[in-house]
Amino acid sequence: MKIEKYNQVWDIWMESKDRLYKYMKSRFKNEELAKDVTQDVLLKIHKSCCSGKEIENINSWLFQITHNVALDILKKEKRQQNLTQFSNDKDENIWVKISSFLEPMIDFLPEKYALPLKMSDIEGEKQKDIALKLGLGLSATKSRIQRAREMLKNEILTCCNFKLDKNGIPIYDEVLSVCKPLKKLNQKK
Repeated sequence: MKIEKYNQVWDIWMESKDRLYKYMKSRFKNEELAKDVTQDVLLKIHKSCCSGKEIENINSWLFQITHNVALDILKKEKRQQNLTQFSNDKDENIWVKISSFLEPMIDFLPEKYALPLKMSDIEGEKQKDIALKLGLGLSATKSRIQRAREMLKNEILTCCNFKLDKNGIPIYDEVLSVCKPLKKLNQKK
């Protein structure tokens, strides 16, 4: 069988969507994942239309697509979970500690860089809006924000000694004595 017309895709979809959904739901016990997979299968079937490929067994082909889509979604979820999941409270405390001096460190950057960075990354404003408020072009604003991020990164690397685990999560942190911004901050307190 060749899928040569888009109405064939719709017919195949209408005949098989409930079976595919039930199969995914029984396999993963997750309704949301089952819905996502079945919708992605529809897209894959739609893309295969008019490709000229001969499909010998439509059911086998559909379940193979379903299986592959499910694996792709699971891999994506696992990567996201690995990036955002902390292993214990100690890790969270390190993030809290680092974030507590992040904003004061931004204040030690030159104002032309600090202000757009704060507006973008702390206050969550869109770069386009920042450009208008500061009377700059969009590319100049983006450039200043990128430079400020790089300057801040260098300050953090100068001020802190921490190691990252395989997921990029700090596992050890120490403020170094050579850190001028944090020394100034402590003197103000």
